[in-house]
Amino acid sequence: MKIPLKAARHALFGSVSPSVKTKPTEKEHMQDLQNTHKDFLFDVNLVGVANVKQPVQIKSTSSPVNQTTVATFSMGAQLNRYAKGTNMSRFLTALEEFNGQNQTLSLASLKDLVRSLADRLNQDMIHIHVTFPWFYSREAPTSLQSAHNHSEIEISLNYSKTLGFKTELTLACLVTTLCPCSKEISEYSAHNQRGEVKMSVELCEDFDEDKIDWKNELLVAAESNASARIHPILKRPDEKVVTEQAFENPRFVEDLVRLVAADLYEYDWVTAFKVTCQNQESIHLHDAVAKITYKK
Repeated sequence: MKIPLKAARHALFGSVSPSVKTKPTEKEHMQDLQNTHKDFLFDVNLVGVANVKQPVQIKSTSSPVNQTTVATFSMGAQLNRYAKGTNMSRFLTALEEFNGQNQTLSLASLKDLVRSLADRLNQDMIHIHVTFPWFYSREAPTSLQSAHNHSEIEISLNYSKTLGFKTELTLACLVTTLCPCSKEISEYSAHNQRGEVKMSVELCEDFDEDKIDWKNELLVAAESNASARIHPILKRPDEKVVTEQAFENPRFVEDLVRLVAADLYEYDWVTAFKVTCQNQESIHLHDAVAKITYKK
C-alpha cells in the first residue's frame, strides 16, 4: 500500500489552505466584546475559571515539612448586569505570577492573590477555591514502618472589598469504623468498614496559621475519635493492634460525627463547623451517612 504525502493526507481528511485574512492582528485594533457595556438583564453571581491545575508548595508540621503537591484552582468574580463579560486570561495571569514567585500556598498568600485579582478585574467580590492532597508520614503501631498517607484539603475564600474575607477550610480523611450493633449481637466478631470523615470549619478573625497547623488539628479530630486509623503499611503484629483497637472502640456514623463535633467545639479558633461521616458498608449494599452543622 502506498500512503499519500502528509499534505495530501490532511486534504483527504478535510484540511484546506488558509484563506485571505482581513481582520486586525494587533490587540489595540481588535474589538473587545467582553468589554461591551449595555443592559444585559441580570447580574452574574460568579464568572471565572475552574479546574486549573498547578504545582504548589505547602508547609506542614508533620513530615514531610516542605512538600510539593498539585492543586486545583477555581476562581471567579461577580459581574454586574451592565458588563457583558470578564477577562478570563487575567485569572490565569495572576495565578501564573503567584506560582512563578515560588510562594508557599498558605492563607496569607492566597489572600494576596485574591486582592490582586480584585484590582486586576476592578471587581468588589472575588471567590477562590483550592483543592489538593496533603501528605504526611504514618508509622505502623508496632513495627514502626513508615509510609505516606494523605488527606484531601479544600480552601475557600470569599472576598469583599467592604466586608473583607470569609474563610472556610475543609479536610477529608479515611478512617476505620467498627459496627457496635454487630459487635453486640455476634458470637465471634464484628463487621468493620472504611469511612470518610469530612470537616469544614470557619475561622475566628484573629486566627494565626503560623501558630496553628489547622490540617493536623482537623486530622487529629477525625482519627482520634474513629475506631482505628488507616495505615499504608501494616505487618502482622501491627494488624493485630489495629483490629483489636477497632474492636475496643466501636462507632456508628452517628457516634463519630458527634465525637468529632465535640473536638471542633473545643477548638477556640473555630467559629462554625460541618462534620460528615460516610461509611462504605462492608455487609450492606448502601452507604451509611451522618452529618452535623453547628455555629458557635
